[in-house]
Formats: sequence, C-alpha cells, structure tokens
Amino acid sequence: MEPVKPVPEDRAAEPLTEYVQRVTRRLRAFDRRRPLVWDLHLTAFWVIAALTDYAGGGWRHNAHSLDVPGGLVIAMSLAFSVPLLWRRTHPVAVLLLMVPVDLVNAWTGTALQAALLQLVLVFHITLRRPLRSLWWVTPLVTAPAVVTAARYGDDGSWHQQIGAMLLSIGVVALIAITTRARRDHTEVLEDRAHRLETERDQQLRLAAAAERARIAREMHDIIGHNLSVITGLADGGRYAAAKSPERATQALDAIGTTSRQALAELRRLLDVLRDDEQDGPAELAPQPALTDLDRLLDGVRRAGLPVGTSINGRATLPEGRQLTLYRVIQEALTNTLKHAGPDATAHIALSYEAGGAVTLTVTDTGRTAASPARPARPGGRGLPGMRERTSLYGGTLEAGPRPHPERGWRVHLHLPEEIPQ
Repeated sequence: MEPVKPVPEDRAAEPLTEYVQRVTRRLRAFDRRRPLVWDLHLTAFWVIAALTDYAGGGWRHNAHSLDVPGGLVIAMSLAFSVPLLWRRTHPVAVLLLMVPVDLVNAWTGTALQAALLQLVLVFHITLRRPLRSLWWVTPLVTAPAVVTAARYGDDGSWHQQIGAMLLSIGVVALIAITTRARRDHTEVLEDRAHRLETERDQQLRLAAAAERARIAREMHDIIGHNLSVITGLADGGRYAAAKSPERATQALDAIGTTSRQALAELRRLLDVLRDDEQDGPAELAPQPALTDLDRLLDGVRRAGLPVGTSINGRATLPEGRQLTLYRVIQEALTNTLKHAGPDATAHIALSYEAGGAVTLTVTDTGRTAASPARPARPGGRGLPGMRERTSLYGGTLEAGPRPHPERGWRVHLHLPEEIPQ
C-alpha cells in the first residue's frame, strides 16, 4: 500500500463559508462590470418560468376561476416577468406597472404565482430609496390581496391571504434593510481605508521631505566644511611654494588627507540612500560627537585659521546634543574660513551648566557682516541648518557681527535643560 501524499496547503479544502464568500465576491464583481448580462439572464429565467406555468397548466391549481382567456393569462405572465429587466434602474415605475396587472389578476381570479415577483420590486425599492417609501409600497402591493379576499374569500380565509402578503413584504423589507446596512457599513469602511491610505501617503511624503532636508544639511556640513579647509590649504600652499617648498608639500598632503576624508564621509552618506536589496548593506559610521572636535580643529588649523578653545565645566551629553554642537561649530568655522579673510583668528567657548544645559559661543576676528566679503545669502543652508538643529532641543541661536569696536562675527547657541521623559 502506497503512503498517502500530503496535500499542499494551497490545494487543501477550504472551509465552505470561505468558498461561498469567494464565489459571491466574484459574482458581485462580474455584476458591477456587466450589469446588463445578469439582468438579461435573470429576466429570461422568470419569463421562461411564467410561460412554463401557463403552458403546463400549473396556474389552474391555484386559480379561483378557470374561465380566463389564455391570451390574457399569457399577457399577465409577461407583464409580471419582462419588466424585471429594469428592476434596478426604475423599480418604482416597474412596480406601478405591475400593480394594475395584479389587480386584473385578482379580479379575474387567475391568481398567477408570477404576481409574487412584485416582492422583488419591494426589495429594490427598500434597498435604494428612503425607508419611508414602505408606507405607500405596502398598501399598493397588498391591494390585490384585499380584492381577492373580498371577491373570493367566502370561506373566511381572507385574513390569511392578507396576513401572508403582509408577512412576505415584511420579510423582504427586512432582508433589504439588512443588505442596505451592510452595504453602507462596507462603504464607510472603504472610505475610511481610503482616507487612511491618503493620510499615510501624505505622512510618507512629509517624512521623505524631512529626510531630504536632513540629508541636505548633512551634505552641506560635510562638503562645505571640507572644501573650505581644502581652499585654505591650497591658498596657503600657493604662498608657501616659492619660499618654503616643504610647507607647500605639507599643504598638499593635508589637502589629499582632507579630500579623502570628505570623499569617505560623502560615500557613507550616499550609501544610506542606496537600495539595500540591490547594493547590499550600506557602510555605516557613527555621527560625529564632541570627542571628534580635536580632529575638526586640527584640519581647520592646518588650513591656516588659528582656533582657541575654552571649556567651562564637564558633562556627558546625549548623542543628539553633541551632534548639534559639533555641526554648529563646524559651520561657524567654515564660514570663518570662507569670509573672515587672512590673519583672522577664531575662539570657541563651551560652558556646561546644571541640568544638562549648555552654552556655546564661536567668535572670530575677521570681517563683519557689513563687509562685501561676507555677503548674506538668502538661499544658503548654513545658518538655517544651525537654527533647525538648535530648535530640535528647544534652544536658541544668535548669529551676527560682534558689537563695536570689536571686529568679526559671533555665533551664540544655548540649549536649555533636558526635560525628563
């Protein structure tokens, strides 16, 4: 006996309810795409059923009178079934067309079962029109039953006929109300899902814009500072080339070292933007902190800008605050290299206060902002970037020329105490 092979999960028998729901979804989707096809098939089915009832003589078993002309029976059968083709688009008009036919059906005693197709119209009216429509639909559909009970209800069963019709209308209306409530609930859920999807897309766009701005700041800080250092080294090397070839060689070596560092940092930053699935994991490195400040100052000094430092107090700051201080110092010194001119000096004063507050002041002795050598650039990223970084921690940043008679530029930053979470 061969062992029984396990059935794959995708071929395993699914529960009956899931199968029915899947088939129902497909039928509804087909109906939405091609409603006329479904309407033609349904109408043709009821037309054939009504004509079969006449041809087979089945209507005679329920008729109160057999003296009804065959042509009238055929006409009433078609009048009850053919208008169903427009049951969804014009349910009220179709019902108003059927009611007189049903009155003739009741008065002549034919009692065709096709008259019950009016309940299909009751369903669609309840489904698509205000519920108050039932106040006039119910007596309209019940009127033929009253005529039948008055004309052929000698046995006292008139209340049963009227009661059965009222009960049928109530059941059909309840089904329509349930279907309508479920449809409205589904529409609300779909609308909510659509709005959530729209909000999600908006949040993604905002996050992407914020990330682009952050990357632009980082690239500005990295490239701008290193290029300023390279420019200072190149200028110094040009002056030293004629008098001191050794210093010119040192300047060239420093230019090469600074260029390689800038290129490595730029590659790390751009690696983060790559697609991980295609290019593999990005080469990551920690963000600079205050412990890297000495290396930054060494590069600036090699570029020809003397920088002094003074630190008051001692504290361990979070990485985010250290990065903010580092970038502000970097940008301030970069601006000094660009605009302060020759023979300028810079000084960094860092003061740690109680509760994690910190104050930073970077000054230089170069040209002031009023000088053409230090123009204001509305589209620049340096000063806005420093303000944005400072505002992340609720701090303040002031940048401007030093008060008269002092010359130069001053950048003053203050980060308040950390708020415990």
